[in-house]
Amino acid sequence: MNTSEFKPLIVQGDSSLLLDVHNPDFESARGDIAPFSELEKSPEHMHTYKITPLSLWNAASAGITHDDIAEILDNYSRFPVPENVKFTVRDIISRYGKLNLDKTDDEMVLKLSVESEIIYMELTAQKSLKQLLIPKGNLEFHLKLLDRGVVKQELLKLGYPVKDLAPLKDGDPYEITFRDVTESGRAFGIRDYQKEACDSFVGNNLPGTGFGTLVLPCGAGKTIVGMTIMEKLQTNTLILTTNVAAVHQWIDEIADKTNVPREDIGEYTGDRKVIKPITVATYQILVWRKNKESEFPHFDLFRKRNWGLIVYDEVHLLPAPVFKVTAEIQAVRRVGLTATLIREDGAEGDVFTLVGPKRYDVPWKQLEDKGWIATAYCHEIRVDLYEDDKIKYAVADKRKKFRIASENPWKVSIIKKLLEQHKEDQTLVIGQYVDQLKEIAKIINAPLITGKTPNPEREVIFDKFKRGEVKVIVVSKVANFAINLPDASIAIQVSGTFGSRQEEAQRLGRILRPKEKDSFFYSVVTRHTTEESFAANRQKFLTEQGYKYNIEIWNTKDLM
Repeated sequence: MNTSEFKPLIVQGDSSLLLDVHNPDFESARGDIAPFSELEKSPEHMHTYKITPLSLWNAASAGITHDDIAEILDNYSRFPVPENVKFTVRDIISRYGKLNLDKTDDEMVLKLSVESEIIYMELTAQKSLKQLLIPKGNLEFHLKLLDRGVVKQELLKLGYPVKDLAPLKDGDPYEITFRDVTESGRAFGIRDYQKEACDSFVGNNLPGTGFGTLVLPCGAGKTIVGMTIMEKLQTNTLILTTNVAAVHQWIDEIADKTNVPREDIGEYTGDRKVIKPITVATYQILVWRKNKESEFPHFDLFRKRNWGLIVYDEVHLLPAPVFKVTAEIQAVRRVGLTATLIREDGAEGDVFTLVGPKRYDVPWKQLEDKGWIATAYCHEIRVDLYEDDKIKYAVADKRKKFRIASENPWKVSIIKKLLEQHKEDQTLVIGQYVDQLKEIAKIINAPLITGKTPNPEREVIFDKFKRGEVKVIVVSKVANFAINLPDASIAIQVSGTFGSRQEEAQRLGRILRPKEKDSFFYSVVTRHTTEESFAANRQKFLTEQGYKYNIEIWNTKDLM
């Protein structure tokens, strides 16, 4: 470690952490502080992290202690760590475990035990808990089994994460074993980190395990991790994912790598509604309803079988209405799979309480170094706004400004030049605005997939792309998630959802499947517009993972 004046970290009294990008210990420090802090800003020279209650409680649930955090801060800090920060970390992290939820003799009633009389009196006085908690004396409350999730949500809002030790039901048994050789004839085995992720979730069925969120990079085989948990638990399983294409991929993967016959795998989507011991459904079908006043008719899927496991694929996209159901079914084992816990709606606390805290997180670069995901190079290409649009941009409101910048016609010329550079590669052109994508697809003569493309047509295009019959496809945001295109090595992003960090991560993830060649992620941005600031925000999550953006300015004269 460097002498103190050259250490990489500055710990400030407001619990923010400044990390010197140019310090030799930058990489190791970033890896050590990431499990208990959140990246806020990542300009060229100094990255800013923030220690928050949720980041500390996620760390605590993964077994990280206050002493561990204090040692890391002391080791890397250029100046003495402020005592108020050490106190705050100790106080907040100690709250995890002060409230324990457990069973009673009545299977429909749970008990909430609290550590002290002060906390007991505080909770007794809370209006939001009056109808949920029944004071029983001896620092104990009772609550209805069905209120398990709602109580945990309310207590988290008050700053008290609940350690849930109440038993989980097993569900109906179902035998699942892995094949040594896949149905398609390839040798198959579970990678070490996939097994570690599974073990961190299952936890030998000890109290307080069997629910949680596993964070792994795109391309790292989250589907395999989910299947490994299924094989470990041997039970009826409901899998929820983002779209019909992802449903079919889950079904294909399960049939290819396990002994589960296709006739035992149900598809529950807008196209088909078949419930089997292993059922894969979309979030869209769950939240469908006739109008805003009506009930969600498909919520009863959670009760159609005696499920022993629910898998929330891409849990950072879990629609808000589904949180209501996850609150009711807290006795079922449940796992969230994601590449990033960032939710643009700020509902990370709901994921923590209702799906479960973060149990496992592996840095993207760590898997890249081991060859489990592709080496990727990120480039931001900046180009001036089209001359004819400058006045229109100047007088537009903020939202319209963003769209004008996103649809800058010079971007089409850049795409053509990049495709010429990578003519032998499988390439995705990804964007936000369908009109823009239609024009691009027509100009470069490539198939287009949007939300309106029928699922059978999508799968034909994806299949041709996988076989190499089609080298380039143009895709809207429907391809952000759960699309397995293992040979894609180039992604060109022409527009995105404002400053969405999760979207940036997912789009890079489309080209991270391990392969013999490196991958390139190009983000094309209009200079001196709102798109530049949104692009900087989009890149924050990937910067935290160790990716650096090479910024290039392209001259419009060279594009004519």
